[in-house]
Amino acid sequence: MDQPDVMVYLMTGFLDSGKTQFLKFTLEQDYFQIPGTTLLILCEEGEEEYGAAGLKKFNIVVERVESQEELTEEFLKALDEKHHPERVVVEYNGMWKVSDFENLKLPDGWGIEQKLTTVDASTFQMYLTNLKPLFVEMVRGSELVLFNRCSDIKPLAGYRRSVKVVSPQAEVIFEDEKGEVENIFENDVPYDMEAPVIEIRPEDYGIWYVDMMEHPDKYKGKVVEYTAKVLKPRSFPSKTFLPGRMAMTCCADDTTFLGYLCKSAFAPKLKPGQWVKVRAKIGFARTALYRGTGPVLEAENVEMADSIEELVYFN
Repeated sequence: MDQPDVMVYLMTGFLDSGKTQFLKFTLEQDYFQIPGTTLLILCEEGEEEYGAAGLKKFNIVVERVESQEELTEEFLKALDEKHHPERVVVEYNGMWKVSDFENLKLPDGWGIEQKLTTVDASTFQMYLTNLKPLFVEMVRGSELVLFNRCSDIKPLAGYRRSVKVVSPQAEVIFEDEKGEVENIFENDVPYDMEAPVIEIRPEDYGIWYVDMMEHPDKYKGKVVEYTAKVLKPRSFPSKTFLPGRMAMTCCADDTTFLGYLCKSAFAPKLKPGQWVKVRAKIGFARTALYRGTGPVLEAENVEMADSIEELVYFN
């Protein structure tokens, strides 16, 4: 796709999640400087403020939006004609649906170049419990999700999975007061990685699915066994199928099928919707399904199994 003439950077996150702090730092960096004007659209009042001197130095003009009703196609067009920006940065209100902005017809030449999300790790679980649909909208399609204030927060691997199931492509970073938190995911799985056959319990399917996506090297050549539902898209070769589970990414009305490609001589006998127990060796290959390289399982055994009614969850 062609790069837009005016790149729009969409910054999402709940109030006090660190959006302004992140943007202030980024806007002042040498690598982010451009010759023309940067239009900064602020959609909420946070604790951090942008200093007038810094705005002038880096050629940034600010426009504030008091209510979501103001943020219309006509309003953006007027800003374009007023400032003729070379770049637009939107600090979005955490309580507004992100899709409302993403669905706006932007002025000619504008295009969303990058979507970024900040998360306060100390309040994440509360927001996830009470405002999960809003959070899912924030991270869906994000290139970067930054968790800050991670000191003394234990379930960071679970936080990462909550993001990855919605936006597999997102880079997820954790920071505390000392900087980026590293090496927090090693051995953080509830199954035995050294077993001859790694048994994936139904309640651990989501953990396995995301962890293998994130750490392919540690799974290559391993043998796993798990129960899954059969999916057979018409485009698949006869000796392949997709064993997987339905996962809830947001609410009961927002579910998705998660599974990895599996090769099996038994596949032609399987019917869509059947439940099977699969034992397979894990490999990786480039396929059209993944639009790149991804897990390809070589089944050693496939047998009928009882259905699992529960959805897959990630928190």
